[in-house]
Amino acid sequence: MLDVIVITPTGILFEGRAQSVIFPGEQGVFETLSYHKPLVSRLISGNLIIDNQRIFSIRRGIASINSNKATVIVEE
Repeated sequence: MLDVIVITPTGILFEGRAQSVIFPGEQGVFETLSYHKPLVSRLISGNLIIDNQRIFSIRRGIASINSNKATVIVEE
């Protein structure tokens, strides 16, 4: 499982564990799973999808994946 935290300017939108997260990346949509290689990516307008169940519409943001933790800072 991947530890995920999604932060907005007004507070924490989601915090928990997930098997997968799908991001609207600047270079295209991509998915991360447990133990993904470290990366940092800018996010564009689209849907952030956690475990194919929770869907958050975002305007833009940044995602950092490192040490089995995804930290995502977004604007809704």
